[in-house]
Amino acid sequence: MERQRKLLWTKRAVILSGAVIPVLLWAHEYGPDAGYTNVPSENGNCTAAGCHAGTANSSANKGSVSVTFPNGLTYTPGVKQHLKVTIADPVQKAWGFQLTARTSTPSTMAGAFSPTDVNTLIMCAQPNLFVEQPVCLSGADKGTPGTCQAMSTPACPSGYPLQYIEHSSAGYYSTRGQTASATYEFDWTPPSSNVGNVTIYLAGNAANGDLTVNGDHIYTTTYTLTPSAANPNGPTITSVQNGASFQDGVVAGSWLTIKGTNLSTQTDTWANSIVGGKLPTTVDNVSVNVGGQPAYVYYVSPTQINALAGNIGTGSVQVQVTNSAGTASATATSLAVQPAFFQWGQYAVATHLDGSLAVANGTFQGLTTTPAKPGETIILWGTGFGPTSPAAPVGVPVPTTTTYVTASPVKVTIGGADAAVYQSQAFLAPTSAGEYQMAVTVPANAANGDLPVVATVSGAQSPSGVLLTVHN
Repeated sequence: MERQRKLLWTKRAVILSGAVIPVLLWAHEYGPDAGYTNVPSENGNCTAAGCHAGTANSSANKGSVSVTFPNGLTYTPGVKQHLKVTIADPVQKAWGFQLTARTSTPSTMAGAFSPTDVNTLIMCAQPNLFVEQPVCLSGADKGTPGTCQAMSTPACPSGYPLQYIEHSSAGYYSTRGQTASATYEFDWTPPSSNVGNVTIYLAGNAANGDLTVNGDHIYTTTYTLTPSAANPNGPTITSVQNGASFQDGVVAGSWLTIKGTNLSTQTDTWANSIVGGKLPTTVDNVSVNVGGQPAYVYYVSPTQINALAGNIGTGSVQVQVTNSAGTASATATSLAVQPAFFQWGQYAVATHLDGSLAVANGTFQGLTTTPAKPGETIILWGTGFGPTSPAAPVGVPVPTTTTYVTASPVKVTIGGADAAVYQSQAFLAPTSAGEYQMAVTVPANAANGDLPVVATVSGAQSPSGVLLTVHN
């Protein structure tokens, strides 16, 4: 399927900034403009108005277009599927397609697409289908400058609710010359909740490769996907939280806690799953994916998972828990920083410089515990303090050969007074993972008692109500 030309576009639209371009400007080797999948009230199937000559699904042609669905004609809300589109024709030798997914209301998009290689791109469109923006994977062949916004994780901009996935220039040229058929692959993530039946609209072009509208064969089809029945024994997610503060949110390279039901059939840690110094992404057949990246699973139980997030971006991210009974999905907010102290109850985890516990006497039976003293330097422990310089490696314990300090300064107050922080930074604890430590001097005039301790980094504060016991 080859993008049609538009000769008089200057009479109908103004040029927009960036890569947002009025429709019909792209070269023939790209996929079609938005709206050519036979969705009702859209642009049809590209066999009229100069797009391509001929009739869709003509009996004179002996080809087809089809989709392979990994789970049959069903979808699980929020669970990504890897789809394969095949265009076949015994006499053609160039191949293209366009596909979209809609709810029972054809004007409403169902889920989102993701290219998995440079052979496809997403065409994002405003509801009127006149202004659109193609986005593709970074490194894709963009052809004419400005026709494709290359992104590491392609996504449609705000205000462009309709999505179509189609072949890119790279895809066209990689399949041109193939005989009989060609296949394109990509991901589709269904809506996060059950929206009823979803219709997949698909148009394919088995072309002759001469980059004209003549001699090409257009094929169209639709599929209806039904929501899969929920497994009563499958996992469910009720919350995704910072692993120290238990506030909603996640941070790259920091600890998170997932709460829910049927998350695991047993309780275990990664103690027996670390192999070759690499942190495990699966413990007892339980795995976690955050923002498209595997997380490192430390603790599993039927109602809670503790895991370390990988190198995820910021914004809304999908969180998935998969075990032998199925996959659960939820949406969480990924933040650049979300500082939080680990806690013993309402008290911050703190140690003296000799490693003993800086907490009130008698807090833990059988352990020596002494409170922090005014003027003493102690170590506070937390997570969510953000990126480090240099960037720490993921998936392995923090090396002892390099010091990884927070990229932004850290401020701490104890009892409302500033407490000096060594080098004004937090450090990733060597041989650990996702744990930040900071050497903090208790104010010399601090009063005896339980005092609030608060950390601030990049304008974000740790939660109030966390205490440190101080006694002279």
